[in-house]
Amino acid sequence: MKPVFVTHEAYQDFVLTQLKKHYSNGILTLVAKDWPVITKLWITDISYITTLLSDTYSDKGPLPRDPASMLRSYLLFLFTNPTIGITKWVDELHRVPLYAILSGFEPGDIPGVGTFYDFFARLWGLDFDNVKPKSKRKRKVTKKKKPKKGEKLAPKNPGIVEKLINRFLRYGSKKKLLPGDRLFEFFQSQILDVSAKLGLLGNLDSLSVAGDGTPIETARYPRSKPSCKCYAQGITKCNHPRLYSQPDCDSGWDSSREKFYNGYTLYMISACDSEYDLPLYPRLQPASRHDSVSLVTSSIEFSQRFTLGTVNKFLLDAAHDAEAIYLLLEHQGIEPFIDLNLRTKKNFSSESDIQISPKGIPICPTGKEMKPNGYDKSQNRQKWRCPLATGAKNTCKKPCSTAKYGRTFHTFSKDNLRLFPRTARSSEKWKLTYKRRTSIERSNKREKVDYQLEAGRHRSTKMWYIRVYCIMMCQHIDAWYSVKKDTLKLSKVIFN
Repeated sequence: MKPVFVTHEAYQDFVLTQLKKHYSNGILTLVAKDWPVITKLWITDISYITTLLSDTYSDKGPLPRDPASMLRSYLLFLFTNPTIGITKWVDELHRVPLYAILSGFEPGDIPGVGTFYDFFARLWGLDFDNVKPKSKRKRKVTKKKKPKKGEKLAPKNPGIVEKLINRFLRYGSKKKLLPGDRLFEFFQSQILDVSAKLGLLGNLDSLSVAGDGTPIETARYPRSKPSCKCYAQGITKCNHPRLYSQPDCDSGWDSSREKFYNGYTLYMISACDSEYDLPLYPRLQPASRHDSVSLVTSSIEFSQRFTLGTVNKFLLDAAHDAEAIYLLLEHQGIEPFIDLNLRTKKNFSSESDIQISPKGIPICPTGKEMKPNGYDKSQNRQKWRCPLATGAKNTCKKPCSTAKYGRTFHTFSKDNLRLFPRTARSSEKWKLTYKRRTSIERSNKREKVDYQLEAGRHRSTKMWYIRVYCIMMCQHIDAWYSVKKDTLKLSKVIFN
């Protein structure tokens, strides 16, 4: 049977009634640390989830649990006890009446563990829990050389980024349905939209975003079992496929922990102008996939789905420093701000006596770096000026130009997008913009440390996506609470 739509106002009335009933008689009490989580759920309207999932329920049968209450309970689980599993969380709902009330359940009338997992299945866009089939050829175990401290693994297939982007630029890319689209639709319409209206994402007409990957360890080792009976027949070696419990995972290198791990790479895109470092779009990639490859799929999928504003700048670290990535972002109308991964220490020659440094800065005949002097949008070129010229004066002892203004030089973005970006890397504007790239690292820290992302003991991509999206929702709700907490005094509303 279809679920009954419960408005957010009806939920608030339910919470008021139940808290007065159970917590105003002196037997049960609320302490100071209870009020932040009460307030967070009070201000969060997620009733639309019932409408979104209505088609996944049949017309007949028993009345299902309210989908909004199920989702609200899972958010409460992440707010309070993110390290325990769903089974123990159900025990907590029975043990603590406050948790049941805030979820939207009457104390003593708590859904079972199976009801939670039935609800999670409705959030997922596939009939299977993983994207790839579980049956695979046995993976070869090869001894890998550890990179140096702080160093990341190089891409397995050199040139793959350029091939993928050239294919996209030539043929385009149709929007493909993804298993997580239902989650993103809800996240964008009910969470991101609220943050945007509160001004927490920055300027929507000229949005700056940052992207980066972070390792997610899901198990110590890959787990699999045979699909045949060869071992029972005395055949110890066979070529039959094995059944992997986590077919979407593989092994990768974690440069921060300096070890190989088994799991995913979570590639996240966040609003880097946000005061609260709020996330925008997640993508679970295999652990072995390089960040530059992850960016290609993530940026294309994000541009096809994000409808709340226009992305103007993309901030990325040196792992993304590939000429093809500059072409991709320029094609999407986005200005790339990417740190250089220096490949050489030699200067490049030009058609004049000016040389170009590996950082893309013109070097004058005296060996000094020239100063950026503005960008000409009409001709798409960066102007540079003699480093010793100030105003109409030039302090150079051997000036290479008779002009009072000093020697000038132009670099054109079309000649080399990587070395000559629209905003010169040596300019103050570039430095001020690029320093906001660290917002993605703070956002990932919130997910992995504050909300214990890796504590999820899941064996399916479905559950990892649900955990990631719900943690992102919690991050946004935390920001709403910071903005609104001074204007809300729920203790007075409830007990007066």
